[in-house]
Amino acid sequence: MLRQVRWACGVALLGIAAALGCQESTGRLSPDQETRFAAEGLLRRADDIEFRYTAGGGRRGGRWEERVASIVVTGQSVYIHKNEKLGLELTPRSRRAVEVRRDGARIRITTGSGRSAESWSFAPPDDAEGWARDIRSVVNSRK
Repeated sequence: MLRQVRWACGVALLGIAAALGCQESTGRLSPDQETRFAAEGLLRRADDIEFRYTAGGGRRGGRWEERVASIVVTGQSVYIHKNEKLGLELTPRSRRAVEVRRDGARIRITTGSGRSAESWSFAPPDDAEGWARDIRSVVNSRK
C-alpha cells in the first residue's frame, strides 16, 4: 500500500514538473508585427511577464486576474499580447482615456473610465522609470 502511494505521488510530481517546464512563451509575433515594431523604433520588449489585469477595479462586481503576457513598446505603440492574441494596444489613433502610473517597481496602465475602465499592472524586468517614461511618451503623443 505504501509503495502504491509513493508511486502515485511520484507520478503526480512528474506531471506537475512537466507542465511547468513546458509552458509556452507568450512573446511570439507575426512577421508583419515584427516588421511594424522595428519600423516604429523598438524601445522596450519583455516576454512572459506576469500582469495583473483588472476590469472595473474598485467597484462592485469588479474583477482581476493574473495573466502571463508580453509587452512591446515602440516610439508609437504599446502592445500587450499573448502571442498573437491582443490584450491592449495604444497608438496615436487610440481614443480611450489612458493613465500611466508608477508605484515603486510596478507600472499600471489604466484605460477607459467608469465601468469600462481596465488596467494592466506589471513589474518590468529592469529600469521601471525608463519603462514608465517610454510608455508615457506614446500616450502623450496621442494628444
